[in-house]
Amino acid sequence: MTPRENLLSLYRRNGFDSAPVHLHLCPELEQTFQRNYPDQGSCAEVFEFPMRVITDPGFPWIAEIPGFVPERQWNYDLYYDPPIADGARMDIWGIAHEPGGEAAHHMTRMRNPLAGLDSLEQFEAYPWPDFARADWSYLDAEIAAIQAQGLAAQVWMECTIWETAWYMRRMDLIMTEMAMEDPKAVFLLDKITDLACLRAEKYASAGADIIAVGDDIGMQETIMMSQDMYSDWLKPRLKRVIDAARAAKPDVIIQYHSCGHVTELIPELIDAGIDVLNPIQPECMDVVEIFSDFADSLAFNGSIGTQTTMPFATPQEVKDTVKRNLDAVGDSGGLLCCPTHMLEPEVPWENIEAYVEACREYK
Repeated sequence: MTPRENLLSLYRRNGFDSAPVHLHLCPELEQTFQRNYPDQGSCAEVFEFPMRVITDPGFPWIAEIPGFVPERQWNYDLYYDPPIADGARMDIWGIAHEPGGEAAHHMTRMRNPLAGLDSLEQFEAYPWPDFARADWSYLDAEIAAIQAQGLAAQVWMECTIWETAWYMRRMDLIMTEMAMEDPKAVFLLDKITDLACLRAEKYASAGADIIAVGDDIGMQETIMMSQDMYSDWLKPRLKRVIDAARAAKPDVIIQYHSCGHVTELIPELIDAGIDVLNPIQPECMDVVEIFSDFADSLAFNGSIGTQTTMPFATPQEVKDTVKRNLDAVGDSGGLLCCPTHMLEPEVPWENIEAYVEACREYK
């Protein structure tokens, strides 16, 4: 099988020829990689990742892409008080990300543009991104080029609904408004969902193999909101996004990301239509128990702890953990065994090599 065929078969729990490798390196570890593998290509090439990732322009952590949506008139005095700091980047939603310091790669001060608004009319008048008028002509060729290499095309469309909403409004405000069934919360979540449906349909129509949606709905030891609140407010909207993708490509694989503990919400996510749950964070959930309880309905991505195993285990312990987790899902597959989050500077390079070797050696 090609790497693409192997991954898709694994995620569909139809067996696999080899255990795929995947990981994310922080900038410091990326420099270590370059020193260890000079002029040998990217980490994805050297470690033979089975997919290539296309980042959704709606992902609210990247800078707004000039020309992707029509120019909008920003009233900075209306949306940011005090003014945003020098060096801040503005994403496509108007969320400003102020620098968090040299050591904080993805930790910024987030400025919430809707936090100061107090009427539904102001929400409606906000300069929303116009994805319908964007130029999507690049997409078919980009996906086809990835697949022509025998690799899966995966779209990174995380922060799909909930995270984008609270980044814009502020978490305490939108939580309160959801509890009060405030029309502003209804409008905000519906608007973001509508725009997510449009993008999901574009990616599926262009032939994406995997669409990775998701929102952080877990904390270290518990879910972020009650199961009832999730079921009432977020699950139906997530289902709309998944249904929009599947209407265009019925066999598209939907991966869902949430950091933290989400055990109680897994049945809700299955009911909404997800295929793969990421990252199965072992510091927050029992990995083997999750496999046992849900392996008939789900595949998984992750399971190697970045708070514990990767920074603090020995290389042999890393290898043992990879083997244990792959053994737990069995011959049918269902697990892309990989670190759960970006690997940070405290991870020894020997442990990264041990992880890659364990996957390559797995039989």
